[in-house]
Amino acid sequence: MLLAMFVLVFLGVHVAFALSGTALLFGWLVFKGAIIFQVMDKIEDIASNFVLAAVPLFVFMGTMLERSGIAEELFEAVHLWTRRLPGGLALGTVIMCVIFAASTGVIGATETVVGLLAIPAMLKYAYNKPLICGTICAGGSLGTIIPPSVVVVVLGPVADVSVGDLLVGMIFPGLIMASLYVVYIFVLCAIQPAFGPRVPPAPDDPPLSRRLAITAHALVPPLLMIFAVLGSIMLGWAAPTEAAALGALGAILLTFFYRKFSLAMLTESVLKTLRITSMIMAILLGGTIFTGVFFAAGGIALTNQAVSYFDLHAWALLALLLGMVFLAGFVLDWISILLIFIPIFMPLVKAAGFNPVWFCILFLIIIQTSYLTPPMAPAIFYLRGIAPPSITLLDMYKGVIPFILLQLITLAVVMVFPETVLWLPSKLLGFK
Repeated sequence: MLLAMFVLVFLGVHVAFALSGTALLFGWLVFKGAIIFQVMDKIEDIASNFVLAAVPLFVFMGTMLERSGIAEELFEAVHLWTRRLPGGLALGTVIMCVIFAASTGVIGATETVVGLLAIPAMLKYAYNKPLICGTICAGGSLGTIIPPSVVVVVLGPVADVSVGDLLVGMIFPGLIMASLYVVYIFVLCAIQPAFGPRVPPAPDDPPLSRRLAITAHALVPPLLMIFAVLGSIMLGWAAPTEAAALGALGAILLTFFYRKFSLAMLTESVLKTLRITSMIMAILLGGTIFTGVFFAAGGIALTNQAVSYFDLHAWALLALLLGMVFLAGFVLDWISILLIFIPIFMPLVKAAGFNPVWFCILFLIIIQTSYLTPPMAPAIFYLRGIAPPSITLLDMYKGVIPFILLQLITLAVVMVFPETVLWLPSKLLGFK
C-alpha cells in the first residue's frame, strides 16, 4: 500500500486521491464489497468530529489577518526597538513572525506577509542574502510549533491526543526554537557586522513616548486576540474549537480596529478559507480511509512484528521513527507525512512507554524542518514567489541550512528534557 501510494504521488496524482485510491483498491482486494461500509464509516467519523471544526475557523482567522493591517503595524513597532542592534532588522523579523504566527496559525500567510515587508527593508541596508532567506523561511514557518496551529488541530484527532494538551505543550518548544533563531542572528551579526548592519540614527526618529504609543497600538490588539484563543484554552474557559471561534471573531474585530474591513475582503477571505479547508479535509479523509484499510488488513500487526523481530531499544526505535519522518520531509508535505506515519507510529510509541503528547511535539519539530528541506520545501517556494530576482535559489538553500540545524538542536533539547512539553499542560490542564 505504501509503495503504491508513493508511486501515485510521484506520478503527480494529488495526495488526497493517491491515498483514497490506494485504499479503495487494496480494500476491494482484501474485503471485496465490504470496503464500502468502511469508507462510509470513515466519512461519518470525519464529518462528525467536533475538534476538526477548528480547522476552518483558524484558517479564516489567518486569511482575515492577512488583510487587517496587523503586519504593517507590527513591522514598524518591532523594528523601532531592534534596528540599532546587530542584525536588528532580522531580529525584529523573527519577533514579528512569532507574534504573527501566534495570531494566525497559518504558515503560508505568515511568511508571505512578513516577507513582503521585511525583504525590501533588509535589502536596502545590504543584509547578507542567505541570512535574509533563512530568516524569512524559518521565521515564517514558526506557525507549526507556535500555537495556535492548524497542524495541531489535524494531528490531535489522528493521534488520538487532546488538542488542548498539544497547544499548551508546544508553547515552550516554540519559544525555545524562536530564541535560538534570535541568538544565532545576533551572534552572527555581532561577529560579522557586514551580514546585518545596524540601521543608523535618523533625524526623524520618533521620541520614546511616540515609540511606546506606536508599540501599544500595534501590539495590544493582537495580544488580546492571542489571549482570547490561547488564554481561554489554558485557563479552561473554552475547548480548542470554541477558542478558534473566538479567534475568528477577534480577527474580524481587528480588521475594524485597523479600518481595513470591507465586504469584498470578507468574501475573499471566506472563499480562500473554503478552498484551504476543502483541501485539508479531502486529504484527511483520504488518509483516514488509507490507515483504516491498512490496519484492518493487518498492516499494524505486521509492523509490530517487524519491530519486535529487530528488538530495538526504545530510544533507538524513537530515533528510527523520527529519522523516517525527517527523510519523508524532503519529498512530502506536512499533512501527507502526518496522515501516513502517525497512525502507524502511535501504537509503537505507546508500546515503547513514551508519552504520546511528548512524541507529537517531537513530530511537530521534525515537520518544521520539512518546510526548509529541499526539494519539496514549501517555505522556499513561498519565498521564491515574493523575492526579487536578485535573491537566487542558491541564496535560499544556503540560508536555510543553519536554521535546520537550530531546529534539530530544539529537537534534542525537547528529547532530553521532556518537561519542556509536559510541565505546562500538567499545571494548567491537569494533564498527566
